[in-house]
Amino acid sequence: MRKLKVGIVCPYGWDTPGGVGIHIKELAEWLISHGHEVSVLAPVSDESLVTEPWLVSAGRPVAIPFNGAVARVIFGPLASSRVKQWIAANDFDVLHLHEPAIPSLSVLAGWAAEGSIVATFHAATNKQKTLNAIGTILDPLVERISAKIAVSETARETLKDRFHTEAVVIPNGIYSGKFDGIESNSEWSGPNTIGFLGRFEESRKGLDVFLGAIPKIVKAFPDAKFLVAGPGDIESVSKKIPLDVRKHLTFLGRLTEEEKVAFFKSISMYVAPNTGGESFGIILAEAMTCGTSLVASDLPAFKALLSQGAAGALFKSEDSSELAKVVIDLLGNDEKRLALAIAGREKAKSFDWEVVGDQILSVYEMALVGNDGVKLASEGRRWNRKRAND
Repeated sequence: MRKLKVGIVCPYGWDTPGGVGIHIKELAEWLISHGHEVSVLAPVSDESLVTEPWLVSAGRPVAIPFNGAVARVIFGPLASSRVKQWIAANDFDVLHLHEPAIPSLSVLAGWAAEGSIVATFHAATNKQKTLNAIGTILDPLVERISAKIAVSETARETLKDRFHTEAVVIPNGIYSGKFDGIESNSEWSGPNTIGFLGRFEESRKGLDVFLGAIPKIVKAFPDAKFLVAGPGDIESVSKKIPLDVRKHLTFLGRLTEEEKVAFFKSISMYVAPNTGGESFGIILAEAMTCGTSLVASDLPAFKALLSQGAAGALFKSEDSSELAKVVIDLLGNDEKRLALAIAGREKAKSFDWEVVGDQILSVYEMALVGNDGVKLASEGRRWNRKRAND
């Protein structure tokens, strides 16, 4: 494929950690490493902290509630002007929008752009919530998009329900090489160490479900240790946790990328007790790449990611008792836990950027062929059937 000039639009604040931003950053780096020219437009809270030479600030974001979380986005006349200037200053072969179904930069760029437009849909939410959030104003914009990507079957179904259109399913990517050479942390490791990672003040991340399982787990394994990592107000959260649970917890705070890998390699298992709003599960995929055994709530996206339980154990969402039962079973069965870890690591190979990047480039090729929506929808259905059979 010829070398391309690609414009990528990030809808969320660049300096706020999140799966979409990480995906865009690593996609940009992968494209550049393969000889393509890339420019990323994103909201930025503090431009003095920007280190990526290919990143262009669209201004400071504001916080809005979205899909059970707080999204930092930017919209309005000033943002629109910056989008138009960015597009006019570049002659992009492909414009790649992310999350063009929320009021942010991707919507503005989609309306301002001409030519080949690719869009990736990350979010998974029910039809009514989506309708309440965006109404019908985006229907014409979605029709202008040359080719669509969904990060999972769950995100694809959300897209089909809302816009009655098809998408190619391509998961989020992972640089598996970044996990090499990083060892476990002796202060975190132990024979029965269980980890949680996420913005623990967001209820949908499921910290309460995780905490609710601890008494039963400790009763079966008194030496069990529980690590909670991620951003949030540790002091205010700790005050709400009963002392008999709190004494088994260690809060690690926000981790660097290297610390996150060490975290996964230090624990006996990783628990993802999320209660909803998940379309893929990049943290699970990273843990799988590290060879960590997983226990996750049975959200549709997690079930698909974990091959319906073959690559990680599942429990009924929001059920702390069942979570405890599954964890206790795995802590008492090293052979079963190891088998899940091995299966997870094998599944994670399909998320490597060398696989995912080539798939995204193939979609760019589809978009460059022309804006024949019928043909692209047909290609998307063929692609998804092939993935299902692989």
